[in-house]
Amino acid sequence: MIYLTSGDINMKYTFYKVIRFIIRPFFYLIHNPKIEGLDNIPKSGGVILAGNHTGNLDALLMIYGPNRVVHMMAKKELFKNFITNFIFKSMACISVNRSIHDENAKSEAMEVLKNNEVLGIFPEGTVNKTDKLILPFKFGAVSFAKKTGCPIVPLVIKGKYTKRNISIRYGKPYYVKDDLEKENKKLENIISDMLKGEK
Repeated sequence: MIYLTSGDINMKYTFYKVIRFIIRPFFYLIHNPKIEGLDNIPKSGGVILAGNHTGNLDALLMIYGPNRVVHMMAKKELFKNFITNFIFKSMACISVNRSIHDENAKSEAMEVLKNNEVLGIFPEGTVNKTDKLILPFKFGAVSFAKKTGCPIVPLVIKGKYTKRNISIRYGKPYYVKDDLEKENKKLENIISDMLKGEK
């Protein structure tokens, strides 16, 4: 297996950084996002950003704040033509086929973490359009954390993009140590409590 050096990573993601530099001011002007807890994201090493999923712009919001490259796991439908495939691939997104246990996507996610980079994931697996606070979490985030030994940084997204009151808050990083059932429930509870303002 070949892993990337920091120099390789910087060169590989030049386009990502250029696009982010261009997008940031427009995203700010249109949506006025509030960001808290960026210091909770480790400045080096593999890390998983995991939180609730409120809308299609959530991935951009997660890319907007951190200075590190964030590899977002995104539904394959976003990669449906040459142009969008080029854009999302250039922005370090990982295509996920949600209709199957996508082993290729899992392998890419593992490579990201083994290369000491940042993986972004929405454990709900889809946008929450219900009245529930959060949907039941899938096991991807805690599974990746346990297999790689990388910490999870829980995050919560609140508000509406259309009302310009959208916010994202990053919590303290923690490590997965127990069985996946317990750890998945723990992550659910942490994010639920953060959404309720209890953490």
